[in-house]
Amino acid sequence: MLFNNRSTLMLMLAVLLLLVACSNSTTNGTANTSEEKNLFIGMVNPPIAFNTINSSDVASQYIEGFMFDSLLDMPESLNFTPKLAESFDTTDNQTYTIKINAKANWSDGTPVTAEDAAFTLNLIANPNVETHVGNFLTPLDGLDNGKLAEGVSEIPSVKVIDEKTLEFKTTKPVDPNMIKEQLGVKLMILPKHILKDVDPKELSKHPFMQNPTVINGPFKFVQYKKDQYVEFEKNLDYYLGTPKLDKIFVKIMPASNLVAQLQTGEIHMNNTLGKIAVQDYETVKKIENVKTELQQTIGFQLIVFNMETIKDAKLRQAIAYAINRESIVDDLLKGTGEIIDGPYTSLNPYLNKNLTKYTYDPEKAKQLLAESGWDINQTLDFVVPLGNKVREQSANIIVQNLEDIGIKVKTATYDFPSSLQMAKEGDYDLYLLGNALTVDPDVSSMYASNGSFNFMNYNNPKVDQLLADGKAEPIAEKRKVIYDELQEIWEADLPVLTLYSDYNFAAISDSVSYGGVNILDASVDYHLWDLE
Repeated sequence: MLFNNRSTLMLMLAVLLLLVACSNSTTNGTANTSEEKNLFIGMVNPPIAFNTINSSDVASQYIEGFMFDSLLDMPESLNFTPKLAESFDTTDNQTYTIKINAKANWSDGTPVTAEDAAFTLNLIANPNVETHVGNFLTPLDGLDNGKLAEGVSEIPSVKVIDEKTLEFKTTKPVDPNMIKEQLGVKLMILPKHILKDVDPKELSKHPFMQNPTVINGPFKFVQYKKDQYVEFEKNLDYYLGTPKLDKIFVKIMPASNLVAQLQTGEIHMNNTLGKIAVQDYETVKKIENVKTELQQTIGFQLIVFNMETIKDAKLRQAIAYAINRESIVDDLLKGTGEIIDGPYTSLNPYLNKNLTKYTYDPEKAKQLLAESGWDINQTLDFVVPLGNKVREQSANIIVQNLEDIGIKVKTATYDFPSSLQMAKEGDYDLYLLGNALTVDPDVSSMYASNGSFNFMNYNNPKVDQLLADGKAEPIAEKRKVIYDELQEIWEADLPVLTLYSDYNFAAISDSVSYGGVNILDASVDYHLWDLE
């Protein structure tokens, strides 16, 4: 009897352990419990902060999209749908009326109001506030190049009509698609009742920007485990309906880990910031229960020139002719990308297809190098951010190409936040960077003399005027003429050398029943994303 009781006890313990194992997730956040739906996303670059009006890095902007809603969504190119704004209307392309969703609340129960929207716009226009979206406000009436005059605290053309209605006016009629994309899709408003007493000069340093305790989006911030993951939980009171997912974890990892974690199920998908190396595409395609898609994008990789140290356009042009961009696209990308000249990919209707392009021509490069008077004993400091493996590998090709024509290069790699800070401070000669702007052709943020992404200190008064004209022109055909001319000027001045646009390789688990990668607007329908 003792033997039988012992056997029975052992059997019961084994069954109990099996039940516990089946009811719990695997460790380290790799799967869902039977009670929770937890989605895991893999990306490479870590976010820096969560300031919706001053996040110059795409990783931070992506993270903010889970917590803060834009006024509009753009599921397809220049096709706008309501989000925080029930409507976003104009009858004359000059006066715009926004109706905020009547049910929209901040997560502490305070209504999201027109006062919040006006407060955010006034912060952006405040000359004492650090912001990366200041160029979006340049069309508004009463501003000087998007900024308020010293001593003025409110934009005169922005009016709160009632609790849920905001009105603003542009100096003259403009293309409504530009306004809807820049102020409707790209801008996320801040809570006035939380930040109204903060000194504008200190806004970026406020604890809210590292720990956003009050949000209006589908997911609440739980924690950021630095360089490991960002954790969100669903906002039960979300105005568009309770999200179907319980939690979302955005995991930060080296690019080499993405494939392994897709294979083991530790992540359900990558995002546009989780670039999978081209040589791993076939491996990922063969992973059971993972579907893949190759997506053309508006994003691109570029070399930023420090125009304080590389002053001669001929030297910049020599560098352009020296770089074998075809090799990068053919060998590193295996053809899954395109060479671009200027800030527009072939997806953009404003691309000037008649540009004289910089083809790979080492002899032409040597000629221009000699004409520039470059001292071959000098060395260029080349800053390369870590994370995107193809970009890192392209740096090796670029360095070899430049050394082939007699330019010495010293390469230094840094984590992305550090490299971005160096770019802002001008602590580089060449900087390798990725960027994704807007479908609308306005690229003032990069090429205007006061642009938030003008790390090269480019200053061409004619360009500033044409950029202003392009923003102010409401007719698409006339805008096209302006941006064609701008692309010709940029091709001659060459403040940056755009290299290539690499297609996005999206990998998504079959267990994701709704959701995925939207190239143009990542945050579309987050509350509807679901797992089987």
